[in-house]
Amino acid sequence: MLKPLSHDRRVLLLALLGGLPSVLLAAALLWQSRLGSLMCWVVTMGLVALWAGFAVAAHRRVVRPLRTLSGLLAALREGDFSIQARGAHQHGPLGEVLTELNELIEILREQRLSALEAAALLRTVMEEINVAVFTFDDKHRLRLTNRAGERLLAQPVERLLGRTAVELGLADCLEGEPARTLEAAFPGGFGRWSVRRSTFRQGGLPHLLLVLADLSRALREEERLAWQRLLRVLGHELNNSLAPIKSISGSLVTLLSREPLPGDWQEDAQRGLRVIAARTDALSRFMEAYACLARLPLPRLGPVPLGDLVTRVAGLETRLKVAVVPGPALTLQADADQLEQLLINLVRNAADAALESQGGVRLHWAKSAAHVEIQVEDDGPGLSNTANLFVPFFTTKPGGSGVGLVLSRQIAEAHGGRLTLENRKDQSGCVACLRLPAP
Repeated sequence: MLKPLSHDRRVLLLALLGGLPSVLLAAALLWQSRLGSLMCWVVTMGLVALWAGFAVAAHRRVVRPLRTLSGLLAALREGDFSIQARGAHQHGPLGEVLTELNELIEILREQRLSALEAAALLRTVMEEINVAVFTFDDKHRLRLTNRAGERLLAQPVERLLGRTAVELGLADCLEGEPARTLEAAFPGGFGRWSVRRSTFRQGGLPHLLLVLADLSRALREEERLAWQRLLRVLGHELNNSLAPIKSISGSLVTLLSREPLPGDWQEDAQRGLRVIAARTDALSRFMEAYACLARLPLPRLGPVPLGDLVTRVAGLETRLKVAVVPGPALTLQADADQLEQLLINLVRNAADAALESQGGVRLHWAKSAAHVEIQVEDDGPGLSNTANLFVPFFTTKPGGSGVGLVLSRQIAEAHGGRLTLENRKDQSGCVACLRLPAP
């Protein structure tokens, strides 16, 4: 079977066939003329050479622009938009084709530049936003994440790409409602998360886009501001309650200024002074306890040997012996005074609970890849109401202020950590867990 002729060979063949009748006619007329045979041969060969030359020139005239166009299209395929076709200003169809091609190259160059700028902007935004972004392919393998996603999973992107959602601990986020709030703990963060999930196609295949936004800190900050406003109102109301004290004091001044003094003036004076003293002491304690919530300063970070801190705090509790379970030697970057106050509050609460049931209190700590976890465990009766533990003013202790746990949580969050309290699952009692970033 004969192979089809290429386009350039067909052009050359058509050029030769187009001039063949004229050459044959000219040669026939030459041989019928009175010229000698030698002259006829010379003229005939000249005509043939001239005919072949014009055919080859026509072939080149057609093929060369096609090869130029082929080279330009190959450059476009490779993404090179810096080349322009010459001869675009010529008149005729070829000039129009080259002009259109040059305009197409310019449009593609501008579109590519815009796409590169948009992609660079998108990468910058994704890296800078404090929202974890993940994309998964149809097999739930991670294909893309940003810096916030790396922090959330506590691993560099090189170790994350290609792993499945199950391996990364994100399988629950790919199921259920596409927009919801989720309570979850990840290697780099824990708390309440806003989950947003959608689908898109890339390369003709379906992909999943997962966005996780941390709601805990924003909610805590709003809650703190709300309580600060409440404390200002309470301070105002408490100051107003001092009016009766002033009234009693004025009455006593009037009483003591009488001449002569009434017979029972000493009894009235002592009773009024006792009321004033008791009320003043109560109000003073009340104001001091609640004002400390709004006066917590920012932590002043420094090296804190964890083992020494835990041992010192355990020794401050004198009502019972606090057992310290040794852990790894660690030095935290924290405010030593604030962290000590936090642990004192936890140990004191644990001791209060343990004394009710004649149990014990244990302090221990451990280190994971991203966190240091300090636990205060007691053998008390446990928590009866876990919903209001961190609500200011709420307390189950007679004479308690309801401030200690709220202040402790503020200290933990100011250090980038988290404080939780829950009942023990193996037996009665409670465990307080303080998580801080690992050094």
